[in-house]
Amino acid sequence: MPLALYDSMARAKRPFVPADPARVTMYVCGPTVYNFAHIGNARPVVVFDVLFRLLRQAYGEAAVVYAANVTDVDDKINRRAAEEGVPIDVITDRYLAAYNADMAELGALRPSLQPRATRTMDAIIALIGRLVANGSAYAAEGHVLFDTQACGDYGALSGHPMEDMIAGARVDVAPYKRHPADFVLWKPSKPGEPVWDSPFGPGRPGWHIECTAMIEQSLGLPIDIHGGGIDLLFPHHENERAQGVCAHDPGADGDRTYARYWMHNGFLNFGEEKMSKSLGNVALVNDLIKSAPGEALRWALLVGHYRAPLEWTGDLIAQSVKALDRLYGALRRSAGIEAAETGPAQAFVAALEDDLNTPAAMAELFGLATALETATGPGRAEAKGRLLASARLMGFLFGDPEAWFQGGADDALKARIDDLVARRSEARAAKDWPAADQIRDELAALNVEVMDGPSGATWRLKERT
Repeated sequence: MPLALYDSMARAKRPFVPADPARVTMYVCGPTVYNFAHIGNARPVVVFDVLFRLLRQAYGEAAVVYAANVTDVDDKINRRAAEEGVPIDVITDRYLAAYNADMAELGALRPSLQPRATRTMDAIIALIGRLVANGSAYAAEGHVLFDTQACGDYGALSGHPMEDMIAGARVDVAPYKRHPADFVLWKPSKPGEPVWDSPFGPGRPGWHIECTAMIEQSLGLPIDIHGGGIDLLFPHHENERAQGVCAHDPGADGDRTYARYWMHNGFLNFGEEKMSKSLGNVALVNDLIKSAPGEALRWALLVGHYRAPLEWTGDLIAQSVKALDRLYGALRRSAGIEAAETGPAQAFVAALEDDLNTPAAMAELFGLATALETATGPGRAEAKGRLLASARLMGFLFGDPEAWFQGGADDALKARIDDLVARRSEARAAKDWPAADQIRDELAALNVEVMDGPSGATWRLKERT
């Protein structure tokens, strides 16, 4: 079946047809780099990584250009730099490196492009100049503001009435505004803050204009897919779109397309609240990967449909480990089988092509694991290849099965466990049951579970530490 995606603008699922199959473009709003990312920040990264992989499968790796921006000038960054007494790039470079390392632990491919706001400043200033020149923006008391009344379809993306948009706008209601919903494109820098020269006076950009300029410079407009969390739908994406369409002459056909498809993932909830640094209810990826496999965290982020809210709990992580135990267990038990070169299963791909239905795709993976364990003869190689190709399209099963089950044990502990397992096997072969039971108890005290099979005994750590 062809790929179909839910388009927030159309409020419906639509078949995906790129403007140019030889250059498929996707942009996802990325991190503001002033601290470690929390697991809620990681949900869009993992969701759109699955889409990135699926698009590369369909159109070819070289044909898909995926940009995820970096906001590296911001009030929070400025405060952090002031607290430490360092330039902002010391903060942003540190936390961007940590962010990229953490997302790699979750199995996310690096985007094709990672544009940074501070390195797009000329394009930002030029874009603001065009908006002022065509009457879509105006200068007032050292600021440049976007005139929402000049954008005839402002609100079309979010569907919010103007009074709601005024109430929800992330800008101060200031006397120099022509309309309360107007928002800042350029503002004066406060003492000690980063500052750039511009025709509008020294200062720095507002948040929304940065993404519009980065998209225009790195991908060109219009783009095929624009993604991000549902919290960005308004005001960020609404404002971003308004700037983008108003900065360009739509031409005779009146086309005001900024992105052909808008996609938004649901909140990640912690208890009954959205996970948020401002609420203080965050679980940092950097901490989580110290106690759970990154692959299991990735699985946990994908167990629910991306558009639905997802409850983040310790049980969710434990269940995700068990799910991957099932898949890696099938690979471990077929270690002697050479996987055939084959593509992913049709039913698995069809699930992902149905608006990234990852729960259905995961169910197909379990079916493929069962097929591997029940296959006979030459069919086993085909079944193993099908499982691996399917799982890897979704970003799973790149690891060694033995390493999966023994992850968390250092070399000294592995050597000790291997010795105990070998001695237990010898005791069982000699029918020395008291000795075998004693060794079993020693292994249990080490958090080890032994699995006896036709090809001998294997072991796993019961809990990752």
